[in-house]
Amino acid sequence: MSSPVALADVQAAAATPATSAAPAANHLSLEQQQQIAAAQAQAAQAAHFAPVPAAAPTASASLYIGELDPSVNEAMLFEMFNSVGPVASIRVCRDAVTRRSLGYAYVNFHNVADGERALENLNYTLIKNRPCRIMWSQRDPALRKTGTGNIFIKNLDASIDNKALHDTFSAFGNILSCKVATEEGQSKGYGFVHYETHEAAENAIKHVNGMLLNDKKVFVGHHISKKERQSKVEEMKAKFTNVYIKNLDPEVTQEEVEALFTKFGPVTSCVVSTDENGRSKGFGFINFENHEDAKRAVDELHDSDYKEKKLFVT
Repeated sequence: MSSPVALADVQAAAATPATSAAPAANHLSLEQQQQIAAAQAQAAQAAHFAPVPAAAPTASASLYIGELDPSVNEAMLFEMFNSVGPVASIRVCRDAVTRRSLGYAYVNFHNVADGERALENLNYTLIKNRPCRIMWSQRDPALRKTGTGNIFIKNLDASIDNKALHDTFSAFGNILSCKVATEEGQSKGYGFVHYETHEAAENAIKHVNGMLLNDKKVFVGHHISKKERQSKVEEMKAKFTNVYIKNLDPEVTQEEVEALFTKFGPVTSCVVSTDENGRSKGFGFINFENHEDAKRAVDELHDSDYKEKKLFVT
């Protein structure tokens, strides 16, 4: 039996001009011709189903446009942004029922370079007498979710707006977003800056924290999410050392209260609140060295009777 014909040999043969291939077929046995035909069919099928290389994904060229007046529509934004580069699409986000603008929109460019130019040249441009706020819509969603590079600034002067905040902090790195918190158009005295990198955030904190901005000393630190803050509060509650007591008899002295609580462990401070005449207001605070002692005091003294008064201890 003749040996099988290799696929590579068939492909090489397929590249040979037909005029030379035809005479050669006269010297092949029927079995060899059948093997060649089968191999050719296999090669054709493989070529037909070979995966086509996927096009490289294009970088995001979508911009978020915020702080828009409700009357701003797609046509206004197109006229403004198309002057920078060809715009692929624009969408003003609206309420599903009333169709009223929600005050923000998305502008999509065909390429990233035009998006970068729009961000650089049009950020905080006045639209209907309002400075618009522009940032990348989804350049790195994972970065936004982790909160890396996000800082919090408080004690801001009322005159510092989004643009002034951006101008101040852009010296330390590339800013993804920047916003001063407002209520009815007035600054609430704090804001947020989200940098592309953790290093830029660290640099901003190092150089601006404690400095004067418009004659006001500002605090700059890492932004802690609401979830993290709540978690820390719960953790502190679970490890409390400070105890509050109320419904004390007005004649009970601070020394008596301290003696009552010292039975449970070392006390670092004890204060019974008094009025301007030095008379007890019936409540006070006791701080223990250890959480376990504080917890035991609360468990045993709460709702107990002391000098004909039912104590409230927490």
